[in-house]
Amino acid sequence: MEKLNISTCTFGDALEAVKQGKRAARIGWNGKGMFIFMRPADKLHITFVSKEIKSLPQTVKDYYHQDLVDEAGNPLNLQEDDVVEFTAYLCMKAADGSIVNGWLASQTDMLAEDWVILD
Repeated sequence: MEKLNISTCTFGDALEAVKQGKRAARIGWNGKGMFIFMRPADKLHITFVSKEIKSLPQTVKDYYHQDLVDEAGNPLNLQEDDVVEFTAYLCMKAADGSIVNGWLASQTDMLAEDWVILD
């Protein structure tokens, strides 16, 4: 069997690559097709946040909806820069195909030197 020549790196190197929009993984992970990536920071208009984002609980949408109307319930004239800022975070594509939002590296992951950049 041919041995693959794969260049490995540290978690710090992998993290820098992920910040640049690349995917990274550990050779030591047992799951097939697992990798990490970063969801970049984003700014979304408050109207979109209060009405369109499926992954937010209704109570959060209702909270932001308060900023769309005055005390009488009349629509406010919102500006283009009336946005909600979402911070960047790490995600993992798990072996079962799901995406884990807010993935955290374990101590073992952070100290490992078997990271590979996939892109």
